[in-house]
Amino acid sequence: MKKQELIHLHGLLAEVRKQCEFWDEDIDLDAYEELGVKPTSIHKSKTDHKAAVFKLTDGITEPMDESESEPLAPTAD
Repeated sequence: MKKQELIHLHGLLAEVRKQCEFWDEDIDLDAYEELGVKPTSIHKSKTDHKAAVFKLTDGITEPMDESESEPLAPTAD
């Protein structure tokens, strides 16, 4: 993935974060915040943005993992 694409993905995940916070989801983003890399930090390296994307994704999906008691079987609509 190119750096520009990674920054774009980072920006999209930041919007998902805003929506989760709007819904009052209890998300822990301390690890993401400690990195100090924002989607607008275009001077940061590709590796920094990649780490930020992974931390942000982990923080957003963690409450979802905890709320699922058992896996759902895939079904076609």
